[in-house]
Parts: sequence; C-alpha cells; structure tokens
Amino acid sequence: MQNISTKNKNKNWINYNQKLTPYLFLLPALFILGFTVFIPALQAFYLTFNQIQDISGTQTQWVGFANFIRLWNDAVFWKTLGNTFLYLIIVVPILVIVPLGLAILVNQKLRGITWFRAAFYTPVIISMVVAGIAWNWLYEEKGLINQFLMNLGIIKEGIPWLTSPKFALYSVMAVTVWKGLGYYMVIYLAGLQSIPADVYEAASIDGSDGVIKHFDITLPLMRPYLALVAVISAISATKVFEEVYIMTQGGPRNSSKTIVYYLYEQAFTNLEISYACTIGLVLFLIILALSVLRLLLEKSGDSLT
Repeated sequence: MQNISTKNKNKNWINYNQKLTPYLFLLPALFILGFTVFIPALQAFYLTFNQIQDISGTQTQWVGFANFIRLWNDAVFWKTLGNTFLYLIIVVPILVIVPLGLAILVNQKLRGITWFRAAFYTPVIISMVVAGIAWNWLYEEKGLINQFLMNLGIIKEGIPWLTSPKFALYSVMAVTVWKGLGYYMVIYLAGLQSIPADVYEAASIDGSDGVIKHFDITLPLMRPYLALVAVISAISATKVFEEVYIMTQGGPRNSSKTIVYYLYEQAFTNLEISYACTIGLVLFLIILALSVLRLLLEKSGDSLT
C-alpha cells in the first residue's frame, strides 16, 4: 500500500510539473509584456478620468467624464474619425481584392516569375520614411506624376496632390495601398499554393476553366484568407500614422488627419496627455471590435468548411 501511495504521489508530481512547465517558459515574456504593455495600458485608462497637474505627471486631479465630454464636442476629433473610416471604406476593399489578383498572376509557372514576385514585394521592405519622401517628390506640382499627366494631355496644370483638401487624404491612401499590395499578395500566395492542382484539373474537366475556375474554386477555398486580410488591413488602416506624419502632417485644414495622428498631436505637441489617453481608449475599442469581428469570421469560415 505504501508503494502504491508513493507511486501515486510521484505521478501527481509529474503531472503537476508538466502543467507548470509551459507557464514557466511564458513567465519572462509575460513579465516583459506586463511592464511594457499591460501596466501602461492601465495607467492610460486611469488618466482618461484624471487631469495631469504638472509636467512630471506625478500629480493628477480626478475629472470624471470631462475628457469624454470634451471628446464628444470636439469637431476635429470627429473629422479625424471620419477620415479614419474613409480610409477603411476605400483602402481595405482595394487591399482585399487587388492583392488576390496579383497572387493569382504570380502563382503561374512561368519563367522568371520569381522576379515579378520580388518586384511586387519590394515596396513592403522599403522604409516608410524613404517611401514618403519619394512620393512627396512625385506629388509635387512640377513632379513626375503631374508632368506625366500633362504630357498625356489629361491635365493642363499641376494638381496640388498634398496641399489641397480635396486630394491630400486620397494621395496618402495611394501610398498605403502601394506599400500593402505585396504584403497581402504573399498571404494570398501561400493560400493559393495550398490548393491541390487536382482540384483545378477536375474542374477543367467539368467545364470550369480560365477565369471561371477562380470564381468556382479559388474564391470559396480562399475564404479564410480573404477574411484574414480584410481584418488585418482594417486594423492597419485605423492605425495609419507614418504616411500622414511624413507627407502632410494632417493638413491642409485637418483634411488628411487620422485618429492616430490626432492622438500623437495631442500627446506630444499640445502635451494633453489625459485627452490623448481618451482618444487612445476610443481607438482601442475600434480595434477590439475589428479583432472580435475577425474571430467571428474565422468561426463562421470553420463552420462552413
């Protein structure tokens, strides 16, 4: 009996160690995340209901929902929120549809196709600072784009791409699309290469060939990848900052200012830390909603398959 009880204790100790071991491996990462993400997030949430009284940030005063009331009555905030949702409406559909077409194009077994893949992916690895400066030159009123359009006879004088409220936001969107096409193309390419060639061969026998096969086979089988790209690009679109900062700095007249840039402006230009934390909370709720949407789409995709 004593031997049996000893063996049971040993088994229980081994099982306990096996359950504890993964958490010990996660402990260093959780420790770093706690100090760099979780604690600052809690402090930011605390500051949304308080007002900092000194530069050091050690003295705060409870203001309740004053920051939220200010946010509700802030016309610039609603303008930046509208610009952000406009980014979602225009940029996300392009980044969902066009990269799929590029992935289908570069998935062909042709000589030198790897060079085309590299060419489409090159903008992804270019620094946004470099890309922004280069596109600023292209967008100048006497820049390459305007010169090209004037040579074709489409326009008679240069278009102020970055200095006009009508064009500034859309000009920044074009750079975001240019930078993102190759990234999402690679995601789709991985999904396309996981589809067996036998499926397309069987479909061609049934009369589904050419472009039709992509509607009959590619799109249904690529549904999880489409949902993934849609949510990732939507989250990225809500966090657009570098393009705006480098190319327009939110102007002219807040026409290209996004919610993240407005948060940065309030925090580091106006030193309104508490108000910036309130804007950050709204941004967090938007991203959380998009993340939940992604999980729901994944579940619905799994149930369909």
